[in-house]
Amino acid sequence: MNPTKELLDRISAEEASVLLDRFDEEDAWRLGLLLVEEARKRKAPVAVDVRRPGQVLFHAALPGATPDNDEWIRRKSACAFRFAKSSLAVGVSLALAGKTLEEKSFVSSFDFSPHGGAVPVRVRGVGIVAYATVSGLPQEEDHALVMECLGKLAGRD
Repeated sequence: MNPTKELLDRISAEEASVLLDRFDEEDAWRLGLLLVEEARKRKAPVAVDVRRPGQVLFHAALPGATPDNDEWIRRKSACAFRFAKSSLAVGVSLALAGKTLEEKSFVSSFDFSPHGGAVPVRVRGVGIVAYATVSGLPQEEDHALVMECLGKLAGRD
């Protein structure tokens, strides 16, 4: 990944452009199934997760995923929740600043991971209500898979 201001602007614009009219437990299930279906098509060895603060709404591990992917999901999701943007956006911001997460925000990389894959779920007129996360592919591919499926959930094809 080549971190640039243009990349950060593109990530931010893509995230802001996917607004859902609603998002509840049924929608979380549908999003999780979309992620699993698309990952299966790609034969991607990933774990997928949809959660809101304090509650996992959907979680699945596909063939080839490992317990380490669950740990990455925990850390990527925590990062995205803390900074209210995708974990990829956090990572690109840090790279542009020439700082580590520890230096910039005084938080441990054992608990927070600024690597792509955790993306906010936004509801029109409400804001961020959950995060969807993928782990197992290169970070930009994890992020892109979530964005693609969020777009499908929002009615884009």
